[in-house]
Amino acid sequence: MARPISLELPPRDPRKELRARLEQAHFEHAEALLDSYELLQQLHDHRVFEVLRGALGASDKLVESVVSATETSESVRAMRNAIILGKMLGSINPEVLQGIAVAVGDTLGSEKKPVIDPPGLFTLLSQFRHPELRRSIAFINRFLEVLGNQLKLRGNAESKH
Repeated sequence: MARPISLELPPRDPRKELRARLEQAHFEHAEALLDSYELLQQLHDHRVFEVLRGALGASDKLVESVVSATETSESVRAMRNAIILGKMLGSINPEVLQGIAVAVGDTLGSEKKPVIDPPGLFTLLSQFRHPELRRSIAFINRFLEVLGNQLKLRGNAESKH
């Protein structure tokens, strides 16, 4: 008959394994450890830890203050407006917004106070020959038309309530 092979494994000591890994970590991650020490020192120098300790110590008062501030109707409107502005900015084509930013910079940003002499009537009429001017007027006109329609819809909705 066959005899079983005896297998005797030494008992595993997880603490000893962790200690060995920890001793090797200094060598394997030396650069990262030095960077983290430098970051900790900068946080300490800028008193970030003091601010965090103070915030944690006064966390109940901070939460109460924040909650009481958000309960006002102005705060609710401000949060709703911020969400709407975020949606609005997300819906604008970045190329159009870039064009507006360039136009504002070229028109208003070139001097401390833009000096634009009012053109004469004939000069103004002659500027309508330029397709760029007509394109921008059409753009503004379309915006005002949509805005007027929205104001009309909102006015009708409010008068029904």
